[in-house]
Amino acid sequence: MNLGKVFSNSIFKNNPIFMQMIGLCSVLAISTAVSSAIAMGIAVTFVLICSNAVVSLLRNVIPNNVRIPAFIVVIAAFVTLVEMVLHAYSPAIYNALGIFLPLIVVNCCILGEAEGFAYQNKVVPSIVDGLGTGIGYTMAMLAMAVVRELFGHGTLLDMQIFPESYPGIGIFTSPAGAFILLGLWIALYRGIMAKRA
Repeated sequence: MNLGKVFSNSIFKNNPIFMQMIGLCSVLAISTAVSSAIAMGIAVTFVLICSNAVVSLLRNVIPNNVRIPAFIVVIAAFVTLVEMVLHAYSPAIYNALGIFLPLIVVNCCILGEAEGFAYQNKVVPSIVDGLGTGIGYTMAMLAMAVVRELFGHGTLLDMQIFPESYPGIGIFTSPAGAFILLGLWIALYRGIMAKRA
């Protein structure tokens, strides 16, 4: 198996947000600030890599009829670990991510990779796939967060970019604006991918 192709496909061709459109809830909710988007991207990437590795290791042991509950238990273990570390060492990020941190357990992006790739492949390709998918997810989160924070608040990573008098464009910080922006990013991304193909 070509690991480079697995990695690039996970980031671009099978991007979980822009191509597969799974795991959108956290992207829409957390992407109001770049710092939160980075933190969520790192958390999801960590959980993807670890859960893919464990599911791949146990793929010949897990009975087919209980594989989904088994995947959820594996994913929940790593999410709990991330949650405990953030709560202990970075309470600000823990509070910023809120309910969406424990909801990583049921993020379709992670469950989809466990079911669609890790359960059918060996450990190293599964880890590479998890890393690529996490990078693709983080890339989409950052694309949303940069636009929303910059035009919604006039800042990037809490540094003032626009003048202090900049009032902010409310639509970028609203849920409706998140949906509109996500639709525009998906259209742009798919258009670029179609031209490359």
